[in-house]
Amino acid sequence: MKYDERICKVNMDTGCVELLLRDGRMIYIDCTGVEDALDVTMAQRSELDYLVYNDPLGYANLILNGDTKEYLKTVTGSHGLED
Repeated sequence: MKYDERICKVNMDTGCVELLLRDGRMIYIDCTGVEDALDVTMAQRSELDYLVYNDPLGYANLILNGDTKEYLKTVTGSHGLED
């Protein structure tokens, strides 16, 4: 999928990351739905929230193309309290 990197933003009203494809279609990523589907811990939720607000294009790439579970495991590590 080809993105228009200039048109990727967080819509605070809907809780979605909005990404414009180069062919004119829009993708809406429901951030709460993603977190619920992944069954994330608080530390992982914080990491996803950081990406949403600071790097929405990175978040979109991670959700659409990345190994989200592996990324979260690597970034947040295992603290023993959340398993």
